[in-house]
Amino acid sequence: MSSTSRKYRRTACTGLALAPLLALAACGGGGGTDASAEAGSGKGTISVWAHQGQKNEATALQNAVKTFNSSQNKIKVDLKLIPEADYTKTITATDAAELPDVMEFDGPTMANFVYNKKLAPIDTYVSAKTMNNATDASKAQGEVGGKHYGLGMFDSGLGIYGNKKLLDAAGVKYPKGLSDAWTAEQFTAALKKLKAKDPDGKTVDLQESGGYAKEWGTYGFAPIVWSAGGSLLKDGKAEGALDTPAVASALKTFQSWKPYVDPNTDGNAFAKGRVALSWVGHWMYPAYSEALGDDLVVLPLPDFGNGPKTGQGSWAWGIGADTKNAKAAGTFLDTLLNDTNVTAMTTANGAVPATRTALAKSSLYKQGGPLQLFADQLAKPCGDSDITKSCVAVTRPVTAGYPTVTAKFSEALNSVYGGADPKSALAKAARAIDRDFSDNAGYKIP
Repeated sequence: MSSTSRKYRRTACTGLALAPLLALAACGGGGGTDASAEAGSGKGTISVWAHQGQKNEATALQNAVKTFNSSQNKIKVDLKLIPEADYTKTITATDAAELPDVMEFDGPTMANFVYNKKLAPIDTYVSAKTMNNATDASKAQGEVGGKHYGLGMFDSGLGIYGNKKLLDAAGVKYPKGLSDAWTAEQFTAALKKLKAKDPDGKTVDLQESGGYAKEWGTYGFAPIVWSAGGSLLKDGKAEGALDTPAVASALKTFQSWKPYVDPNTDGNAFAKGRVALSWVGHWMYPAYSEALGDDLVVLPLPDFGNGPKTGQGSWAWGIGADTKNAKAAGTFLDTLLNDTNVTAMTTANGAVPATRTALAKSSLYKQGGPLQLFADQLAKPCGDSDITKSCVAVTRPVTAGYPTVTAKFSEALNSVYGGADPKSALAKAARAIDRDFSDNAGYKIP
């Protein structure tokens, strides 16, 4: 894929370092209660860890810390940036007592860190103003057992980018928003119509080069499961949720799209007009907008019967479980999550602001903006369990066993794409997930 694609996917699609987490989850060493975090004096030096992503993101964070430190003399933030590829592994391998006062974490890893006593609830330490200003989708990602352990500066979303010129030339009518999303059958029909006008018959980019057996498989295509009325996990079990006939049928449809898919090994299938449709997230908007201009349209994912769905969630911020200065940590988070810093960060990375006020003012995501669809989707959050027809943005399962869930689902998805029977692949995945959960007492967090 292109460097642009890599850059934006890292931010929004959350490239989990799953191997160390999977090993940690499987050992059953958690089950912790809430932490030994102490309020402290609200003064002094606090340590902060963050992932070192793209350069613009790092600069925005460094500027936020510099401004905070110079704005007052009670609290000093000592920021440490850790390369993204090593970040989750570093937190996983570090004893809770050695973790910082404040740390960033990849959203789906949160419950595992709570389970292993590495994060403390933030409700007492961030202000009511900060909590109330967080979008519902952001709060859903950061909540376990009625307590919040994290809030994000930005969020994410999926959609289908369309090339208006190519769609019109093929006589394909496309949705204007969530209310008239394509059905799965209509999406398949659109692919067939486009094929008739396409020299090589490849009409869609599904980001195949991102690897379906990786986190992209779960983030990018779990919406098919949710839209078919299924779930990756329900009441702590995958059997009867992931392996239903409706989900198997939906993945059979997904499998049928393969002949229309451009492998996109150069990352330019959509930008160069080789395909008319691209199933990806908000992070590709800068490159696609520059390439297509007014011919770019933004569409929801297809509806498999339970309404169109999208993934959501990204990097978030929390307080270390063993901090001795949680009050100061909360003061810093209040500042980090204000409009100035959230706007600077989302301007740097193109992501969806995760606070109500910054989102309302965003030139991209506000009402009438070119990416309003993503804001509309996040305004209808499902959480991770109450996945109704009327909600849209679904949080990946908030469980300490998430590494197992995503590993087994993405393996199943990849095998289905390769030709395996969906019913058998899903049943195998569900059994493996449930066996792991049983071996670890359901990963219950008291």
